Amino acid sequence: MLKMDKSQELFAVACGLMPGGVNSPVRAFKSVGMEPLFIEKAAGCRVYDVDQNEYIDYVGSWGPLILGHSHPQVVEAIIKTAEKGTSFGALCPEEIELAALITAAIPSMEKIRMVNSGTEAAMSAIRLARAYTGRDKIVKFAGCYHGHGDSFLVQAGSGMLTFGIPSSSGVPSGIAEDTLVADYNDLLSVERIFAEEGPDIAAVIVEPVAGNMGLVLPRREFLAGLRKLTADHGAVLIFDEVITGFRTCYGGFQNFVDISPDLTTLGKIIGGGLPVGAYGGKKELMDMVAPLGTVYQAGTLSGNPLAMAAGAATLKILQNNDWYERLEVAGYILGARLKKVFEDADRYYTINRFGSMFTIFFNEQDETIEDYEAVRRSNDEEYGRFYRQLLEEGVYLPPSQFEVGFISCAHELEDIDRTVNAFARTLEKLNQ
Repeated sequence: MLKMDKSQELFAVACGLMPGGVNSPVRAFKSVGMEPLFIEKAAGCRVYDVDQNEYIDYVGSWGPLILGHSHPQVVEAIIKTAEKGTSFGALCPEEIELAALITAAIPSMEKIRMVNSGTEAAMSAIRLARAYTGRDKIVKFAGCYHGHGDSFLVQAGSGMLTFGIPSSSGVPSGIAEDTLVADYNDLLSVERIFAEEGPDIAAVIVEPVAGNMGLVLPRREFLAGLRKLTADHGAVLIFDEVITGFRTCYGGFQNFVDISPDLTTLGKIIGGGLPVGAYGGKKELMDMVAPLGTVYQAGTLSGNPLAMAAGAATLKILQNNDWYERLEVAGYILGARLKKVFEDADRYYTINRFGSMFTIFFNEQDETIEDYEAVRRSNDEEYGRFYRQLLEEGVYLPPSQFEVGFISCAHELEDIDRTVNAFARTLEKLNQ
């Protein structure tokens, strides 16, 4: 039985201080039917909770830690920068260095603005698209998540999907009415919306690889169709690459599929584990942002030296393309071996994987998961039972059926072996 005495004591205190005891809903572990862990420290691909339990980590702080926890070069960059000052509220050389690295890696981002979170980046990108087009409506996709801005909390993914909430209290009806919802991977659903609302649509925002209803890969024609459709109607195409940016390859997934959006949002990896976000795109759009233009956006800690230094250190390491080859090999081996484990256990499942990103869906039947409705048919109660037993075996997956697991550069083949064996033991116990 997993020892959780200290975690439970801390959670009891936290519940009196913070809503639900957490600062982000999925951390509450409600969807897997248990109280949450409190993590005390981490190194490489391991995390350790306050009860001294050790886990092989496939959460990676929800994606930013592609190099693993506490990478020496990233930690050194943070320490050296902190010794000079943690925040100035003024320009610092580190923000130029990170901006140059990102814009060189993602050609569609001719100019970039640093912010503090993916939510802030998406909100700012939408405001800019509305100003540029003079239109109000946006199109998003059911099950996709772009942060907790009012415009996005309509049939959202991530924690909203985990808790089965179709929208959020406190969102004005007028704002919700300006958000049009299409079906991910269904280009016809987008075409129908444009046929009815085209002259009023400012932007289409999409995760090029959906990562907030679990991992769902785009069909070949889907993203190219969105590019053509938005161009034909004078709307702005926004790629939300908060998860996929520098995760699927060096740069964005847009580089991989050779599609250039008008705007891109980033986060996670570009901060090396520190709070960060960014949005950027064509000069003609970005030059509308204050102080050059009339689209206002500001932030006290935007471009702060610590996040900029950590991000730059991370990207410099990733410039060695061998890391992405290594991640692909690790992902392939893990996916192939887990497939055999599930087949041997005679369990319905789907493993969706791309590079170092993966989700294991527990199904009621054998099916392909490539849209929101298929995701909704997944058995999250079965996932919860599996999750709790796997945690006993020392493997830490996302505490939700609808989130993505991440492999880091710190995962070795030995860690993959231990993970596969833990899966096998877990399924054997659940089958007894």
